Amino acid sequence: MKAVIQRVSSASVDVDGKTVGSISHGLLILLGVCRGDTKNDADKLVKKIPVLRIFEDENRKMNLSCLDIGGEILVVSQFTLCADCSHGRRPSFTPSASPDEANTLYAYFLSELTKSGVKKVDTGVFGADMKVSLLNDGPVTIILDSEDLK
Repeated sequence: MKAVIQRVSSASVDVDGKTVGSISHGLLILLGVCRGDTKNDADKLVKKIPVLRIFEDENRKMNLSCLDIGGEILVVSQFTLCADCSHGRRPSFTPSASPDEANTLYAYFLSELTKSGVKKVDTGVFGADMKVSLLNDGPVTIILDSEDLK
């Protein structure tokens, strides 16, 4: 499971011209579920993301987590994060989980993230054509792969 985490001042996601999810200060997570991912992969990310110390303290040092600042999280599913670009010029998406498998793990990730104590967790619409807007703060962007986490 792969996550691109962006520290944001605000973020929103629209489907068919309507805002379906939005947050103020916090994190935008683009989440890719890859073939073979399990609940254990989701658990690793949920354990790490809310406590990542990527928000500034009073000394302008990145010492605070999303939980520390009462931040919000917007999670957007993005199967393209699992793309294989090793051959040719067109990415292969066969490493991505099937839609049913991905949606199940996406829903599990959201459920567990909500239980983590984050002030607000909002989402896009799984499988929809989404327009994501954000005001990146920093910018700060972190890439996590559950395979790399213990």
